[in-house]
Amino acid sequence: MKIVIAGGTGFLGRPLTDALVSDGHTVVHLSRQGGAPGHPVRRVGWNPDGSTGPWASEIDGADVIINLASESIGPRRWSPARKRRIVDSRVLSTRSLVAGVGAAAAPPALFLSSSGVGYYGPLDDRIATEETPAGHDFLATVCATSEDEATRAASARTRVVCARGGLILARHGGALAPMLLAFRFGVGGPVGSGRQYWPWIHLQDWIDMIRFTIATPAVVGPLNVTGPEPVTNKEFAKALGRAIHRPAFMPAPAFALRLLFGELADGLLLSGQRAVPAKAQRLGFKFKFETLHAALANLFP
Repeated sequence: MKIVIAGGTGFLGRPLTDALVSDGHTVVHLSRQGGAPGHPVRRVGWNPDGSTGPWASEIDGADVIINLASESIGPRRWSPARKRRIVDSRVLSTRSLVAGVGAAAAPPALFLSSSGVGYYGPLDDRIATEETPAGHDFLATVCATSEDEATRAASARTRVVCARGGLILARHGGALAPMLLAFRFGVGGPVGSGRQYWPWIHLQDWIDMIRFTIATPAVVGPLNVTGPEPVTNKEFAKALGRAIHRPAFMPAPAFALRLLFGELADGLLLSGQRAVPAKAQRLGFKFKFETLHAALANLFP
């Protein structure tokens, strides 16, 4: 297959590209920087401003389009300008790719667009499946808006999947990196009350679920790309401390986080979603790491 990835050089794009190339696929990256042809991945310059361009020729005849392009939502405060960049990075990149799909004589069989479990908004301990409606806070609005853009690519020839990711666990990079730093300095522990759920997934299972989506035509619409057993933040902190042999008793008070991070604290740290991968499990996806203990033991043997 020919697979085109926007955002293919980032934290998730690099290992996903390696896996897809090892599977025998031809991968092309859409990148703001462009670049000389490389092996085994070609990099094509693009400007995701909501419209198409010469890069859209890569979409015509491709089998799969994957959109991972986005501005990071952490760990800095959400100023009005930064919130605008977060929205634009997701909406405009998606809009550009959808326009490319619509203009293609031979559109892809799959358009997979990255989203997040923030779609559901704060949910306390209520379980969130793909059928749970959208929330109303900033992150929920961003996710819902970008997903609405993505669904415009759906047709009789193109299925659309919105991959709602959780906290993706990897030894290096991602959301785990700043937590590890705090724990190694002996100041790791629960965040706020610690009762909020943090839906997690091992990076390898995230990659495998994307592979599963590519290979399984029955996967359509929203897809929770999370592990089967979400845990509370307090449980997460305890398990992480145990895995790296560091204490996990130093709580981060909610008021201090709000002072430091503003709106981001409530939207990203002090609330959560008990999201479960109902659709993937119903369609037969098998996890390599079903429990947080197993995932962390693999990352920190």
